[in-house]
Amino acid sequence: MLPDAQIEQVATLLGRAKTITVLTGAGVSKESGVPTFRDALEGLWARFDPTQLATRAAFKADPKLVWDFYEYRREIMRPARPNPGHLALAALEQRFPSLTIITQNVDDLHEQAGSQRIIRLHGRIEANKCAADCQGSPTPVDVAQLTWEKSAGPPACPHCGSPVRPDVVWFGEMLPAEALARAADVLHQTDLMLVVGTSGLVSPAADMPAVARRAGATIVEINPDETPISAIAHHCLRGPSGEVLPRLVEAL
Repeated sequence: MLPDAQIEQVATLLGRAKTITVLTGAGVSKESGVPTFRDALEGLWARFDPTQLATRAAFKADPKLVWDFYEYRREIMRPARPNPGHLALAALEQRFPSLTIITQNVDDLHEQAGSQRIIRLHGRIEANKCAADCQGSPTPVDVAQLTWEKSAGPPACPHCGSPVRPDVVWFGEMLPAEALARAADVLHQTDLMLVVGTSGLVSPAADMPAVARRAGATIVEINPDETPISAIAHHCLRGPSGEVLPRLVEAL
């Protein structure tokens, strides 16, 4: 277990910070039972490479296959509930209204926990949009309002007839410009950045701690394992976020 002195040192820094940013990755959701992208393939889907399914080309070639894959992912993610790490971040936001979460995760667990200032880099898996973005990027589609033969694959966009797809960022696609712009603004203003449960391998999120550090922020990594971000972090708290974050809140 982490020594109390380490927790208290970071808690002191949190208390002094005027602006706090949190970058969260798959490790936070995994503690709620959400499998990581590559761990999610079981049964029928075990023979597929997820990186080959989560692409615009794959959806164009076989919309039903990709839609069914995402319906499978949604089904296994829906039972998940916020863990103590999510709840601790919501508590921190209550105490520090300037706190912003930048998340790579596509679930709703931060929102369920009560966090409100959230920048989504990779979209939201429960949301859908027109594959052609016919009414602008994105063109949201509420599939609950549509009637279609579900065994045939995705529904058609009610505006243009193009297939509906999950509103997530696929391999080879650009991240949402608005989310990136908001994140860039936050990174250049933050005094302290918590980097929680992210592998530090997927850019541009992996580059954000370095951007914040160059702008003068103190970087605190919370992760059971060493990552590429560890080398630039001022403090590394080794442990699961569901254990470390509640201790930080308690120490404030």
